[in-house]
Order: sequence, then structure tokens, then C-alpha cells
Amino acid sequence: MGSMSDKIKGTANELAGKAKQGLGDAMDDTSMQVDGAAQEAKGKTQKAVGEAKDSVKNTVDKI
Repeated sequence: MGSMSDKIKGTANELAGKAKQGLGDAMDDTSMQVDGAAQEAKGKTQKAVGEAKDSVKNTVDKI
């Protein structure tokens, strides 16, 4: 998967996770809150992977 794809999917997962957390808060559903937090964390990780791929590519390009 390319760095841009990782970043896009990461952002989507972050947003979906935040939405789930908000819905879980509104519905007083702890399970949904936890699922949302996990999905948001997954999104942040995906974005970090995309950024790391960019850094590696930029370093290799400089060499």
C-alpha cells in the first residue's frame, strides 16, 4: 500500500472512530465507545505508517 493510501485510510478510520465514540457517548454504550477509540487509534497508526514511508522515500531519493 502506498503512503498516500495509508494516510487516506488512516484519516477515514480516525473520523469513523471519533464518530463511533460520540455515538457511544450519546447512547451511553461503553462497547461502542471502546470500538471507536480502537478504530481511531488504528487510523492514527495508519497515518504514521504513511508518513514513515514518505520519510524513507525522501531519504532514499536524496542518496
